Amino acid sequence: MIKQFQRGAAAIALIVATVLAASPARAQQKSEIALSRQPGIFYMPSHIMEKLKLIEKHAASLGLAGITTKWITFSGGGAQTDALLAGGVDILNTGTGNLLLLWDRTRGGVKGIVATSAQPMTLISRDANIKSIKDFGPADKIAVPTVKVSTQAIVLQIAAAEAFGADQWSKLDANTVQLGHPDAYAALSNPKHEVHNHFSIPPFTFLELKNVPGAHIVLSSPDVMGGPLSQAQFFTTTKFAEANPKIIQAVRDATKEAQALIRSDTKQAVEIYKEITGDKTSVEELLDLLKEPGMMEWNLEPQGTMKFAAHLFKTGTLKSQPKAWTDYYLPVAHDLKGN
Repeated sequence: MIKQFQRGAAAIALIVATVLAASPARAQQKSEIALSRQPGIFYMPSHIMEKLKLIEKHAASLGLAGITTKWITFSGGGAQTDALLAGGVDILNTGTGNLLLLWDRTRGGVKGIVATSAQPMTLISRDANIKSIKDFGPADKIAVPTVKVSTQAIVLQIAAAEAFGADQWSKLDANTVQLGHPDAYAALSNPKHEVHNHFSIPPFTFLELKNVPGAHIVLSSPDVMGGPLSQAQFFTTTKFAEANPKIIQAVRDATKEAQALIRSDTKQAVEIYKEITGDKTSVEELLDLLKEPGMMEWNLEPQGTMKFAAHLFKTGTLKSQPKAWTDYYLPVAHDLKGN
């Protein structure tokens, strides 16, 4: 299994080296910016940025008139990183695992801009026999957005190391299957589907607990990480950042404004989220959801990422160990109090 991952990582490294060396578009200032994200309320700042054209607004205030944005939704972080490496998108909004892996494989050629959210991720099961992480058997499938490298997959590894011993961190890797969050919710909702477990994010966490018979919580990311963990952040290639410094600043400023709107007018923020995503959950239900513990963690600074990076280095996933979170974030974020 580890050899298979190493072959995959080697392939990623080859693609990265080829793309970053051969893409002239990265060396030119752009007027249309393509950004990606995943489904879920984790990404609500990006929906507000799209609806209110906040990147365009802040770019104009920095002297870049005529900037346009194109937002693309992918089912998982792996699909986003593929799109970045292929030149299909300029900036990603996805998990810490994907950021760290690309930072490592490109030797610093991919770095974070700012974090956007750090809501809890929750391992949900509809199997009455699974009450803790120690109850998973070889046939119990666990849905994650991307096997091995998604934030959920890696938090599961950290939990396994704590439950079974440090050398058993990969014990549950074979249980994971790759499903985007909407597909995983559909799988849990189907009593005949083989996937009974999902490492979920809001709103899917709450939808599953409400609508799936027998659904219950096995563990949550704050329990494993000892606090909030940034699940979504913007990141890009350093070539793009160097060629488009005002765009990078505009992304930071737009993210800050979007997060402020969520805190000051949560109802408007939820209405924008529903309009952009088509989420059928009622405004009232989403507002109640955001009152749950940890659900208002909308912060620019990365949270919990160094513990995450330490695990990846210890297990050999990262070849380089960052000395500080600022190693894998661009200077535009270095004034923040991250960890």
